[in-house]
Amino acid sequence: MAEPIRILLQTTITPTEDDWHIGRFSILRDFLSSLDGVEVTARDRGAAPGETDPILGAIDESNFDQLWLFAVDVGDGLNSDECAAISRFRRNGRGLMVTRDHMDLGSSVCTLGGVGAAHYFHTKNLDPDETRHAIDDPYTTYISWPNYHSGANGDAQVVEVVGEPHPLLRRNGQVITRLPAHPHEGAVDAPSDDPSARVIATGCSKVTGRPFNIAVAFEASEAGGRAVAQSTFHHFADYNLDPDMGCPSFVSEPPGGSLKRDEAAMADVRAYHSNLAYWLAGRLAP
Repeated sequence: MAEPIRILLQTTITPTEDDWHIGRFSILRDFLSSLDGVEVTARDRGAAPGETDPILGAIDESNFDQLWLFAVDVGDGLNSDECAAISRFRRNGRGLMVTRDHMDLGSSVCTLGGVGAAHYFHTKNLDPDETRHAIDDPYTTYISWPNYHSGANGDAQVVEVVGEPHPLLRRNGQVITRLPAHPHEGAVDAPSDDPSARVIATGCSKVTGRPFNIAVAFEASEAGGRAVAQSTFHHFADYNLDPDMGCPSFVSEPPGGSLKRDEAAMADVRAYHSNLAYWLAGRLAP
């Protein structure tokens, strides 16, 4: 019998009720836990910003097979020791999914080996395409670029497959075409110096019509195990799957809610989450 796939779902903030704490990813946690051969641990930081979290600071010495990192911090979520340990974790051949959000939210991931370079922010690791240094979502005026408007929280967005459909984007012989929408997604791209990485899916702004990258997949290589850079953690949050689950008080945009009523779209989302768990482990889904 195969060893279980041990996944750590981890935020970059300490437990904070009025924020994107790990409890706001409970639908994902429960779904992954229901998959064959998958064991899930879900936690927030156990140390204040600047201090070293006992799990993250030694994750390369743990028995976890994958780290799904939800960078929900304002820039201080990971320190250098934690970034180094996470980088070693991937170099040891284990799987890594790193996701953030708009502007500088989650910019503490910038120095993660390989995957950090795939994330562009407002003041750190800027997109080399300066034409993209522009506001895309004009409605939430206190949020600046990158902030691609793919739709309301709780609705689905249509995604376009780039190149040969990646295994992450397949469901029952078909291609996954929908993921959760969000009013202001962040920016990701394949690092130009990493041949193991490619953009696998794009979205389209409902405001400007501009395409933007949704996900970058890194194949296993000498640099480390498989990895994914995702444009926003809202592709995984409870609020985006079912707005009735609630959100922090600082979220001001009116939610949608069509995703949970669209069985085919929700099946796409579940398949994407499931594919991530098995693909990062180098296994085929049962």
